[in-house]
Amino acid sequence: MTRVEALRALHRRRSPDDPLVLPGPWDAASARVFAEAGFPALATPSAGVAASLGYEDGQTPAEEMFAAVARIVRAVDVPVSADIEGGYGIAPGELVERLLATGAVGCNLEDSEGGALKDPRAHADWLAEVRHAAADRLFLNARIDTFIRARRDTDPKQAAEQAIERAALYVAAGADCVYPIGAPVDVLPLLRSGIQGPVNVHGTVTGGPSPAELGELGATRITFGPGLQRRADEALREIAADLGK
Repeated sequence: MTRVEALRALHRRRSPDDPLVLPGPWDAASARVFAEAGFPALATPSAGVAASLGYEDGQTPAEEMFAAVARIVRAVDVPVSADIEGGYGIAPGELVERLLATGAVGCNLEDSEGGALKDPRAHADWLAEVRHAAADRLFLNARIDTFIRARRDTDPKQAAEQAIERAALYVAAGADCVYPIGAPVDVLPLLRSGIQGPVNVHGTVTGGPSPAELGELGATRITFGPGLQRRADEALREIAADLGK
């Protein structure tokens, strides 16, 4: 079984209380830690990788992101999916080939740019081009930003309905999974009932629902964004503060 086949298989026939948990490594060392802990696959966070390279989130040059992903992939023997933000303005065919060259077998692609949501149909057309270029070589996770880009007074149920509409377009375009990032816990059942296929949910490092609880609410898989990298950064700050005592 190839790594992309293994990654796809991990999303299938999961019981509600056993979602796929994908830690987010930000460098080769953290990737080894997660793989040695027994996690069957990993999903890099663009913000965590950016921090490890000295950039603000969203400011990492494409070549540096791809190089970082390649180092992570080389460090482990499990499938790796890479967060490549909005695709860096690279044409779909080239984007796919550059990602595959890193050894990654999945990707996360977001549907907002410059703080604003993209036109969903135009984005679906672009995702279809990515799928066509990738064929079955990549597991495509389509991020949906209706919650994080909504106005503060937006009803979460309205944002969920918008997410469901976008999800339908993205799945039809070939997305293997959709990721309504920032979705409140109480709308997860609504999202689950309205979305065909796997649903990615953002987990928390401390506090909040457990992975099993998120699975019961509708999560197929759970990722953590830069949460793990930031937790590690906090721990290192505490160690550094104690060094001079």
